[in-house]
Amino acid sequence: MMELRFPQSDICNLAVRYEAEMGERDRHLTGTITRDVFPSYVHKGFLTKNEFLTVCSWKTPRSKPRCESNEASLIQEVSALAMTTESERIRIQIWTLLAGVKWPTASVFLHFAFSDRYPILDYRALWSLMTKVPVQYTFPFWSVYTDFCCGLARSAGVSMRMLDQALWKYSEIHQGK
Repeated sequence: MMELRFPQSDICNLAVRYEAEMGERDRHLTGTITRDVFPSYVHKGFLTKNEFLTVCSWKTPRSKPRCESNEASLIQEVSALAMTTESERIRIQIWTLLAGVKWPTASVFLHFAFSDRYPILDYRALWSLMTKVPVQYTFPFWSVYTDFCCGLARSAGVSMRMLDQALWKYSEIHQGK
């Protein structure tokens, strides 16, 4: 069961605060990802190794050596399949075949490639939805989380990106207090 820890009416303000308080590194990478990487991915239907590494460095900089170990051809095949498959399970789980990519990073690829369809799976977002981080992510958990976030974004009249920013920011402000 998921439930938002704060009023839906706070989503926009939290998202604005997220943007305003973002560090320079994250601002640069977010701009590169949204302006260059994902439009290119959608146009070509696959990611290059450099594009893949840019996204990984945004979500999981500590995994850089593992992410770099992936062959360019495997990145291209995985990203092409994720873009074209009709299977929701394959679309998310195919990314985890790549070294350094677990469910949270896989969700980032979907979040930016399929706008307003997928949330980012993150411990901060889960906390903001009063949900514990599972010991191991599963497709049924992902499916429930995605459906809940889609419904919440629709109900609040915001984009999935805005919802993601609000969930993250609320946790950053309040978690552990």
